[in-house]
Amino acid sequence: MKKKQKKSKFSIFLIIIDVIALACFFLAYGPISYFRDLLVTTAMTTMNHRYFAYVLYSEDQVKEILDNNKLIEPEEDTDSSAINFNPNFETDSYESIYEEQILKKDKGNDVYKLLNISGSGWKGYMVVVYDPSDVRLVFASNYGKGGKYLSDLAEENKALVAMNASGVKTSVGKNPVTGTAILNGKIYDTGKNINKGGGLIGFNKDNVLVLTKKKGKEAIQDGMDRAVEFGPFLIVNGKTATFKGNGGWGIANRSAIGQRQDGIVLLVVIDGRQKGSVGISMPELVKLFQKYGAYNATNLDGGGSSALYARTDINNAKSGKLINKPVGYGYSGERRLPNAWMVLPSAIEKHKNEQKKVPNE
Repeated sequence: MKKKQKKSKFSIFLIIIDVIALACFFLAYGPISYFRDLLVTTAMTTMNHRYFAYVLYSEDQVKEILDNNKLIEPEEDTDSSAINFNPNFETDSYESIYEEQILKKDKGNDVYKLLNISGSGWKGYMVVVYDPSDVRLVFASNYGKGGKYLSDLAEENKALVAMNASGVKTSVGKNPVTGTAILNGKIYDTGKNINKGGGLIGFNKDNVLVLTKKKGKEAIQDGMDRAVEFGPFLIVNGKTATFKGNGGWGIANRSAIGQRQDGIVLLVVIDGRQKGSVGISMPELVKLFQKYGAYNATNLDGGGSSALYARTDINNAKSGKLINKPVGYGYSGERRLPNAWMVLPSAIEKHKNEQKKVPNE
């Protein structure tokens, strides 16, 4: 009797495995393209896991799927003159709940605001930085030779806010920077080309977020002060990227940066690859930025690189912590980064001094 029961349980186990295998086969090769497109586009936009797409499909099949799912970037560069630096913080009447979230400051904090944001299948965070001159680019002391965890880099600089900036291409023992980086108007170093679309992403001397396809030297001549290289560009001069199919970038953890016409900067990190937040697609990311009034916005390095650090109490350094949960393929926890966008403690004193100024009558 016991032997029959064991055989029965084993048979049920085999049936379950067969059903799962058939379901997976149907999703991968069946007539519904959604899952196939999602799998391939998600795998092919990672740095180190493109092989997964080729395990299931031939090179021709992968190429066809990518051709049918694309993001087409706006073709122009940022028009700096369109940013007017005039946030209206005095109003009690808001056009939308999103405008209220942006313009209604937290009590005692005139520098930034931390928002919890969410959508269908994803959760994340947005830091609203009121003065774009407060957004600095800070490099790890071992830039290009391994980098540092964002939390360590932030604490070393006593940062109020920090988010990953340059992309990293992981390899054994180190995480070399990708693309060009600019600091203080000079090319800091040029890493590996990752072919992610986009171009230079950074702030000029007037603190306008500039998205440009120009090379480093030419961008510096145009006034670029601090920048990294990544993409794709999502919104340029109010014009959004267009999408074919699912947009070609799948669903994943994302980091992104944008600026409104009133000068306010939006730092966005979306969690992914975990329970409660699988990640966000590029079309959804564009819609998110549109809701919050971004005039220029772009994707940054995502996946395991996506990390956000912030003080939950601006005046308490001990309240600084990693806000999101970085997750890569097969691991969780922070990835070493070459540099980060930061809001530094000097912003507190600067804003206090500005408040003390009394206009001449």
